Amino acid sequence: GGFVLSSIEGRVAVEYLDPNPEVQKKKYAFKCHRAKDSNGIELIYPVNAIAFHNLYNTFATGGSDGHVNIWDGFNKKRLCQFHKYPSSIASLAFSHDGSLLAIGSSYLYEQGEIDNIPPDAIFVRRVTDQETKPK
Repeated sequence: GGFVLSSIEGRVAVEYLDPNPEVQKKKYAFKCHRAKDSNGIELIYPVNAIAFHNLYNTFATGGSDGHVNIWDGFNKKRLCQFHKYPSSIASLAFSHDGSLLAIGSSYLYEQGEIDNIPPDAIFVRRVTDQETKPK
């Protein structure tokens, strides 16, 4: 068994509970929820939410960039990225059978008070095996 954790530095770590050195060698971290601005400067967004798919052991991450990504942690690959949501992704949850993903979009005050804050919203997206099943 293991777990996945995220950071405000746009990183996700895959960790394992078994103390065996062979198992511990498999742990890794990767960069995600990043973009380059018009000057080529990398913008790094917090990863606010993680949810596991019950059937496939893949997982979704949601970031302050407004994107949701689905990852295959075993093969170290991004399976897909959904269109940008109106604001930061604050919460994610798969339905028990893995066919739906609830996405909470909410401004998390990463930039303090701003004008025209998008309203908080919950989106329920039907997800396919193509998007969530390891290749």
